[in-house]
Amino acid sequence: MPRATGKYGLGEVGPVSTKALLPRRSDLYYYLQTASWPMLLLIIAVVFFAVNALFALGYYFDGGIENVHTGSYADMFFFSVQTMATIGYGKMEPYTLTSNILVSIQALVGLLALAMMTGLVFTKFSRPTARVRFSRNAVVSVRNGVQSMMFRMANLRGNRIVEAEIHVLLAWDDKTLEGERVRAFRDLETTRRRSAFFALTWTAVHPIDAASPLLGAEMDALAMRNAEIVVSIVGLDETLSQTVHARHSYRAEDIAWGARFADVLTIFPDGSREIDFTHFDEVEMLEQQQAAAAG
Repeated sequence: MPRATGKYGLGEVGPVSTKALLPRRSDLYYYLQTASWPMLLLIIAVVFFAVNALFALGYYFDGGIENVHTGSYADMFFFSVQTMATIGYGKMEPYTLTSNILVSIQALVGLLALAMMTGLVFTKFSRPTARVRFSRNAVVSVRNGVQSMMFRMANLRGNRIVEAEIHVLLAWDDKTLEGERVRAFRDLETTRRRSAFFALTWTAVHPIDAASPLLGAEMDALAMRNAEIVVSIVGLDETLSQTVHARHSYRAEDIAWGARFADVLTIFPDGSREIDFTHFDEVEMLEQQQAAAAG
């Protein structure tokens, strides 16, 4: 399946420790916004039944609900659901002061919960997202006579991303002059950083020249330094006129040295174009370039 939010899921780039997830989970609104739809619906369902079960305990111990079976917790639970959802069938009703107070509190809780859940679901549903597919691997081979690192992207939507811009970053382990281990970041310049409109595919090319931090790098050396190439793309959704973005990352083992991408673009006689996604992730090894690319 296409992945647009990052290779490691939910927008993270690279491995993330449990401690790194704690700040994200402590922000409940952010967590609910970024959770998947099945997880969000599961959380809403669990909270709904848990709150009703709690109020049902109050009704059960008070015993102030008319027309219920004696000692029936199930009746109290369903009365709680009817109160929370403002259904009001009219068969069961509170008659003690305590039960009426509980009903008043639950009515207020239900009103607030409905408002919050409506806003949360609407915001999540209406939030624009980019469906950008990144190639499974990046490749290193000669492009226009220059050794280059390349990866490609495809816009999976039928519309265009206008004023699209990519940013490529190399992250790896490094040491300061004082011997402190740090995570260093270097920009990787590409031959084309902006596109007036991103409709089909886009192959980003980073020339490995004298200014490139990848000059002379080898796969083993990059792996030892825990190197990671982080790619982000930002643009304006043509249909919604809102900013969308996508992110992906490539580790050292994801780079195919001395290879090129298989052709996926078909041009018809009338000038129309079509992408064959069945070969989108395929690479072709170039034996004559492999030794030079790896060195």
